[in-house]
Amino acid sequence: MFRTAFRSAARSAAIRTSAAGASRRAYATTQPPKSSNTGALVGIAALVAGGAGYYFYSQNEVAPKLQTAEDATRAVKEHKVDYQKVYKEIAELLASEASEAYEDGSYGPVIVRLAWHASGTYDKETGTGGSNGATMRFAPESDHGANAGLKVARDALEPIKQANPWISYSDLWTLAGTCAIQELSLGNVKVPWRPGRQDKDVAACTPDGRLPDASKEQKHLRGIFYRMGFNDQEIVLLSGAHALGRCHTDRSGFDGPWTFSPTVLTNAYYQLLKSEKWSWKKWDGPKQFIDDGSRSLMMLPTDMALIKDKEFKKWVDIYAADEKRFFEDFGKVFTTLMELGVPFPVESKPITFDAINA
Repeated sequence: MFRTAFRSAARSAAIRTSAAGASRRAYATTQPPKSSNTGALVGIAALVAGGAGYYFYSQNEVAPKLQTAEDATRAVKEHKVDYQKVYKEIAELLASEASEAYEDGSYGPVIVRLAWHASGTYDKETGTGGSNGATMRFAPESDHGANAGLKVARDALEPIKQANPWISYSDLWTLAGTCAIQELSLGNVKVPWRPGRQDKDVAACTPDGRLPDASKEQKHLRGIFYRMGFNDQEIVLLSGAHALGRCHTDRSGFDGPWTFSPTVLTNAYYQLLKSEKWSWKKWDGPKQFIDDGSRSLMMLPTDMALIKDKEFKKWVDIYAADEKRFFEDFGKVFTTLMELGVPFPVESKPITFDAINA
């Protein structure tokens, strides 16, 4: 009964938020139901490359225990390498009571943010950063302002890591982000995912300032995303992830959700950018926008830059009008983001998982 009710409510929310200029709706959150068991994919052959170790988690996230290549190889031999199993466990986490009780209504949005921020540090000129390494386990990277609050996601995923010691944190975080996108889009977004990332030590931590600063506008956005290798269309696409989640004053300083259904991924973010009237919020916090209608939604300066800039706005118009295209293009660009700078082993092949709670 709960599963049926959820699916009906979630689809209704997605339909409602897809209508540009729709009547005002009360802010509500939804969360996926607990999943049923599905058949496991055939496990991919061991992907631990010789000589590179990965690290177990420690609560202080400063000096995790080093796992040698021999330890990693032994772990792979002792455990079936089954990424479908891990995907299912993540989906079950998203549907759990703990996830439902989280202040955002689901762990999904914060897990997407973890995968995004772990990957978005990539610098194409130096080949540094990116998801390969999971260096957010360490200070100072874990303490960067843009990563505030992401310990919630890392801690939520830790039991899955302990139950599957053969998977690297790098692969786990990106697989979790992939799972969250697929589950919160009700299966409408497909994100092919490849395993093979290896964890690194604290020496590989990236400098602060590689992630977007929400208080700035289009010049800053281009500087950040061009450094990763993305173009204007892809900047607008990746910004569409703001359909999920909300800002928190105790983290970013900003406050509020971008959409009326922040646990369901739709193209509503673009529609609201265009259809709502936005004004500066009068408060003691950093500069942000509030909608003049419901007064319950917000946009950041980086969001408003997408409709101020001519090149960005043409893509906002396209994705606001065509949700199917948004779903297709977003899946592709999210895969690209998760793979930036990753030297995958030759035997690593993309896997496309079926959403469990769709």
